[in-house]
Amino acid sequence: MGNKFICMTKKDGKETGSRSKRVGRSQRKLLVEEEFLHRQALSMAIQQHQLSQRFDGSMSRRIGSTSSRRHSLPDPLPNGKQGPENLEHVKTKKIVLVHGEGFGAWSWYKTIALLEEVGLEPTALDLKGSGIDRTDTNTVTTLADYSKPLTDYLENLPEDEKVILVGHSSGGACVSFALEHFSQKISKAVYLCATMVSDGQRPFDVFAEELICTGQTLHLKFPLVFELYNANLGSSELFLKESEFLIYGNGKDEPPTAFMFAQQQLKGLYFNQTPTKDVALATVSMRPIPLGPIMEKLSLSQENYGKSRRFFIQTLDDRALSPDVQEKLVRENPPEGVFKIKGSDHCPFFSKPQSLHKILIEIAQIP
Repeated sequence: MGNKFICMTKKDGKETGSRSKRVGRSQRKLLVEEEFLHRQALSMAIQQHQLSQRFDGSMSRRIGSTSSRRHSLPDPLPNGKQGPENLEHVKTKKIVLVHGEGFGAWSWYKTIALLEEVGLEPTALDLKGSGIDRTDTNTVTTLADYSKPLTDYLENLPEDEKVILVGHSSGGACVSFALEHFSQKISKAVYLCATMVSDGQRPFDVFAEELICTGQTLHLKFPLVFELYNANLGSSELFLKESEFLIYGNGKDEPPTAFMFAQQQLKGLYFNQTPTKDVALATVSMRPIPLGPIMEKLSLSQENYGKSRRFFIQTLDDRALSPDVQEKLVRENPPEGVFKIKGSDHCPFFSKPQSLHKILIEIAQIP
């Protein structure tokens, strides 16, 4: 009986061999295209970094529809199928991608390529003092200022147009701010492992909750305050006094203006499942994080923010914002829908781009 599983005719052998060669060629092609995409993105980031050192003039804060060439990314969808070929029936095709702390529009390069492939219109913005926006991070002191590129974009939209907002990490606070002030321009808001705070909360409070839930995470992020924090949980004042990652843009005698994690902390917290090449891209592209915006309490009304359509995407291998904290955010401020990405770190646009793409498409298709 066993022979029937190992014996084959010459014809069968040829077909199997041919099929194997086709699969091999397909895999090699995917690897080549992925390599090309990574090199292109890294080259762009380095070029932008060099330009930013040479010019202080205004640069585009927007990335979108940068190339007509399409690339397939080797991150199979969970069900083994590819996404829909087009989404002509989707009412809102404009998707605005808002990066998280330290990142920029560059971080969405895989998501942009995938969304364009199915006929949607993605736009990634650089928030104030982020990406290639040349504003000094130390001068960005309010959430309104930090979010200005986003609010400017929404303000200039035609009256009959709406967008889907996608905010990553602390970019969720910018999305909430936009929902409060431009709710009529936003059809849906997607929080990607993001700070979906309630009225009167600060984005910092979400990360403080992470510190409370996981002492080890606190030790990794802020080793100098680990013992003190146990006696004063959730104290932003303590963080502002003791963290070794703070930046004093106005001098040591003045309050800190920004912070920036060391590379070792970044890799452990944000990129535990991210491909090495994307970690390299982030290493040369990330910028300091302004403190003012994440320390500011949001004022959110039932009339504007409360009536918006919100969705949350949880990342289940996240060390920066643990699944427990994300679950707490959802429980305390329930969105319309919740989606989960298994095996994703805090940056699913790097570690699970196809899974993230599938969920964004599903949300876009919800009536």
